[in-house]
Amino acid sequence: MRGLPMALIASLLAASFAAAAELPAIVHRPVVDVYARPELDAEKIATLKRDAKVSVSAQQGLWYELAMPEGKPGYVRVNDVRLEYASAEGGEANMRALLSGKAGEGRVTETAGVRGIDESDLKSASFDAAQLKSMVGYRVNAPVAAGWAGEQGWQATKVAYDGDAKAGKDAGAPAGKSGSSKGTTARTVGSVLGSSLGGGLGSAIGGASKAIPKSEAELAEEEIALGPEITGRILGARPLWSDAGAQRRVNLVGRWVASQTSRPELPWTFGVIDTPEVNAFAAPGGYILVTRGLYQLLSSDSELAAALSHEITHCVQRDHYNVIRKQEMANAGKEVAMSATDAGKDSVAGSYARSYAEKHGAAIMLTSLDRKAEYRADEGAEYYLARAGMNPLALYSVLQKLTALGSDSAALAQLYKTHPPFDDRIDRIDERGFGALEPYTMRE
Repeated sequence: MRGLPMALIASLLAASFAAAAELPAIVHRPVVDVYARPELDAEKIATLKRDAKVSVSAQQGLWYELAMPEGKPGYVRVNDVRLEYASAEGGEANMRALLSGKAGEGRVTETAGVRGIDESDLKSASFDAAQLKSMVGYRVNAPVAAGWAGEQGWQATKVAYDGDAKAGKDAGAPAGKSGSSKGTTARTVGSVLGSSLGGGLGSAIGGASKAIPKSEAELAEEEIALGPEITGRILGARPLWSDAGAQRRVNLVGRWVASQTSRPELPWTFGVIDTPEVNAFAAPGGYILVTRGLYQLLSSDSELAAALSHEITHCVQRDHYNVIRKQEMANAGKEVAMSATDAGKDSVAGSYARSYAEKHGAAIMLTSLDRKAEYRADEGAEYYLARAGMNPLALYSVLQKLTALGSDSAALAQLYKTHPPFDDRIDRIDERGFGALEPYTMRE
């Protein structure tokens, strides 16, 4: 470019940069209106038909800016078009187009060299008590989160959700004062163990499990005991990100959303761990971690809320805890002991949690859940977003961004191992439709 005027050089570079920042997409609906501004009451400047190819040059909230043939931008909603999977790993093209605020800073150089948290990391990492204490120190209560949400203009909305986890009839009762008392449990266990002397221990324990159903309080105690034990080991693999503002923000947003669920009483605690990988972890009992890579990818509080809502739903539904419980049901002696012992500081639930974590570490966090659980977590996230005063389309936006990072992205390696493909998840949302949530998709 030697000899060219500086103004022309700047213009050429800007044009090249803008072109590199465009993401290919395809119209996903039979007919899509393109607006002159990112507003539903703006002038309609074009109409696109299904399968038309377009280029997304930027994102504003829940709108995509399209590069129109006339040179002027046009705007469509994030669910009107489908972003294509990137064909290259990393690179400016599939990174820059995702930027619209906090996303992307420092990511271009990191993405290709990401080493994700793998199963061996989570199994071997030691418990980091100091990091866990720091994470808990950022925890906020429901009134604080509600006050902050009010400042953002978010108002709780009553939206019925058939998939809400229903608490047991004695939920919230103190341990030892609910369905199965210690006395009843101990007598039943004693009789079962006595009868097992003349028969198979396995069949006897099977009888014990049926004879001694766990109360809601007992289930919750085990679940809550597992949360910090597993989380402490994730933090042993990757520490918290040293950004106090991010830690505060993720707790405010997360606690506000969690307050709209059927289990607001859990000790909800959120954190951002320092790794460029794009992932999130929902440990039992309301302990949720997102990676710095995912946090930086999200450009608004509503997108952050959407990512957290998916993980919150896993906690509400006890998805990982149920996997643990199924694994441990085979250990008959431990199952009986857990049913027969009182709760407390040195409770069997706590001892069991430590024993489980010492044996398995936090590897449960990289266990693939049933696809139904993942789809249910997406659906729950949409309802919780609507209840929290936000737009359910925020989840759609997050899934689109993850798609655009590319199927070969090193940053998404572990997420691909444990979750269905992003286009499958988006397809499921489209097939299900928004139904009763449709009015809330008009929110900005």
